[in-house]
Amino acid sequence: MSDTILIDRHEAWTEITLHRPDRLNSFTDEMHGALRRAIEEARDGGTRAILLTGAGRGFCAGQDLGDRDPEKMGGPPDLGHTLETFYNPLVRLIRSLDFPVICAVNGVAAGAGANLALACDLVIAAESARFIQSFAKVGLVPDAGGTWALSHLVGEARAKALALTAMPLSAAQAAEWGLIWKTAPDDALMTETRALAETLAHGPTFGLGHAKHLIQQAATTPLDTQLDREAATQRICGQSPDYAEGVSAFLHKRAPAFTGRA
Repeated sequence: MSDTILIDRHEAWTEITLHRPDRLNSFTDEMHGALRRAIEEARDGGTRAILLTGAGRGFCAGQDLGDRDPEKMGGPPDLGHTLETFYNPLVRLIRSLDFPVICAVNGVAAGAGANLALACDLVIAAESARFIQSFAKVGLVPDAGGTWALSHLVGEARAKALALTAMPLSAAQAAEWGLIWKTAPDDALMTETRALAETLAHGPTFGLGHAKHLIQQAATTPLDTQLDREAATQRICGQSPDYAEGVSAFLHKRAPAFTGRA
């Protein structure tokens, strides 16, 4: 395993840390491969929640531009290939997981690093964190799902402002606008997000995964179609061991023991 990613496996959940602190955890091809493998291995190993964070003073500064410098490459890079090979599959993987992914944004999240955070299900940021759509500073467009996430989360006017000005957005403002869930004091961020990961991982993750997917689909689905999807999904969830356990625990006034199994 590459040392650009740190993995801490718990009983029911996995903590994954981006680990290039000297470069604000900016992505290299090696780091991309290591992160994908870490997520896939956690998924295939039965983890029921993932907590993603960064090492050092930042979460992620996006792509390491030193690896995409036209002067060093003898010509312009194919950034579309970079997205199709690395970032897009990563975003799709996170969105496809049948369990929650929490992102603890411990510092600056810039460029594709900001949009990687926004691809996660629950984003909690340290009060000192900032989100920067830094693409405008180098003549690029927001990628890694950035134009989609910004438009759906904060609306066209604010999305354009963030994309065209590259202005830093404080964690508090990001939470107020609905770009992220909430903030936490810097010294409490990891304690809070780890407790959340533990709680979710021991929850009814079969149903939580289905809820995640329904909400993701709703952004581009007509109401009538979504109502049908809810009914079909509720039929499946109602036949799951977690539902039976949840009802039994409620009626017998005891703590539930969910398994997350179908």
